[in-house]
Amino acid sequence: MFRYADRLPYKTFPTLGEGETPIINLKGLDEELGISELWIKDEGQNPTGSHKDRMSPLIVGRAASQNRSTVIAASSGNAGASLAAYAAAGGLLCKIVTTPKLNGPWEKAIRLSGAEIIKVSDSIERWDKVRKLVEEEGDYPATNFNIPPVGSNLFGVQGYTTIAYEIVEQMRESQPTVVVIPCARGDLLWGIWEGFVEAKRMGWIKSIPRLYAVEPFPRLVQVLQGSDYRGEFKGDSSLLPSIGGETVTYQSLNAIESSGGGAVVITNAVVEKAQSDLAKRGVFAERSAAITWPAVSKLVQAGKIDRNDRVLLILTSHGYKGV
Repeated sequence: MFRYADRLPYKTFPTLGEGETPIINLKGLDEELGISELWIKDEGQNPTGSHKDRMSPLIVGRAASQNRSTVIAASSGNAGASLAAYAAAGGLLCKIVTTPKLNGPWEKAIRLSGAEIIKVSDSIERWDKVRKLVEEEGDYPATNFNIPPVGSNLFGVQGYTTIAYEIVEQMRESQPTVVVIPCARGDLLWGIWEGFVEAKRMGWIKSIPRLYAVEPFPRLVQVLQGSDYRGEFKGDSSLLPSIGGETVTYQSLNAIESSGGGAVVITNAVVEKAQSDLAKRGVFAERSAAITWPAVSKLVQAGKIDRNDRVLLILTSHGYKGV
């Protein structure tokens, strides 16, 4: 990722070799779905196994530039493991505020890095705890702690633009027309959209692909149908903690509408099959990442994707974390 430093908010940040993840053609699935091409970009091949490794270096870089000694995040797993690793690499202290549901491999990775784990009862209490530590102890926040949410650290989110830059470089003359992205509050969605916007401004591509957010129950779907994006949306994401939560952000809505895309719901009922289907083709993805695959099928059935589309799935994390 460091080779894009001139386009990032900081040129000095710890690096563990993040970025330049592969794009893989899923042969046969495109014909099965009746589309032109189907590809995945495997963010699970980042150092700590997820796309969060593009955000963490810039957060640590920003904290160091502000002479902060400690970074802090509210996390269900991926963000916590990533921030803890990059804080250790950058010589900063780290606190991860989570719940008792934190998966064992994640907890071990965070603790071994030297980070402090603080467990509270639920997701909302995580934000209250982060706010208190930011305001009272001066910890530098990596994640949101406001209601309505405003997204994660803006300097960190800029790291996700590099995913779009890489897609443009790696796919060259066969740019995707559709990109399908797992979505909680839209940090990744927004960063990828912004990267494509910049690529178009620079003349690297002629048009921005349609971005589709995949969620475990209707949140953005409801907003696109007229609900206030600042509201709360109830639903079950018990098998998909990485993209859980009852709120959305303005930037996620803006990225979808600006690209001409949309949102699609994939529920717990098909999660295990989605993970199995990809694994049988050699790709073991976290459940919250694997749902991009049935999302494509659903979008094809709804007429949102047709046989002329070249579709790229963003697989946000590998499956070895046990979720």
